[in-house]
Amino acid sequence: MGTPEFAVPSLDLMAQAHEVVDVVTQPDRPKGRGQKHEPPTVKRRSLELGLRVYQPDRIRGEESLARLADDAPDVIVIVGYGQMIPKRIREMGAHGCVNVHSSLLPKYRGAAPVNWALVRGETRTGVTTMRIVREMDAGDILMARETEIGPDETASELNRRLAPMGAELLLETLASLERGTARPKPQDHSAATRAPLIRKEHGLVNWSWSAQSIYNRLRGFDPWPGIYSFFRGKRLRILGARPESHGGIEPGHLVLVEGQVCVGCGAGRLMLEQVQIEGRKRVSALDFARGARPAPDEVLTND
Repeated sequence: MGTPEFAVPSLDLMAQAHEVVDVVTQPDRPKGRGQKHEPPTVKRRSLELGLRVYQPDRIRGEESLARLADDAPDVIVIVGYGQMIPKRIREMGAHGCVNVHSSLLPKYRGAAPVNWALVRGETRTGVTTMRIVREMDAGDILMARETEIGPDETASELNRRLAPMGAELLLETLASLERGTARPKPQDHSAATRAPLIRKEHGLVNWSWSAQSIYNRLRGFDPWPGIYSFFRGKRLRILGARPESHGGIEPGHLVLVEGQVCVGCGAGRLMLEQVQIEGRKRVSALDFARGARPAPDEVLTND
């Protein structure tokens, strides 16, 4: 059971090592300006592999429950499926449900663990396999694997690294379940942190934050929603930037320093590299400044 790109490496290894009797994924959804219905990434890959695909609107519906019961699975693997799993499914099969989660639980429970780990400035993360329970991402840990986060690594890049790592850990976990050597470990719920669904407004910059904090949001909210501010009443997307510890510029003030465009922050300054003003193409920050000619006291605002 899975939907996004992150789930594809797990699907591939499962198809090689085990008998996949059913692939459950979300329904096709309208996308883009034309609102054409597009299949989930997992569906496309499943069809390439010749696997049977099921796309229920509600996994807890009686039709879905009956179909999964007919499949008689030994185990149900869940990787970013996107719906809550009811108790009747959690208890199916000899080994129940095994979930692959892209954080070191109990940290970053929720829909966007990679994004929030970067936003919060974490330097290490990993993948965890766990049991599914009613509370989100709170089940017993089966296995975990850790990795360092690069100082400039984005959410897209980190997800691409963690996906195959999670797939390999999944196969190890299933092997331990088959051997009867798995030792589930309860989570320390007091140490849990949250990784809620990302909203567009999360990308709005507050220039009283430190330059490093703003840069972490640029990395964490890649590719969506990115980070943005407002210049002369128009949304200004910041597509490329780097933090510097040097201060001396008031928060939000946009200035040219030695041929570079920078913005003052609560601590340090953010050197802008690539931007996109509302209704225009993306350009280098210097080309933007040359065209806009900001006044010495001009600031980036929140609206």
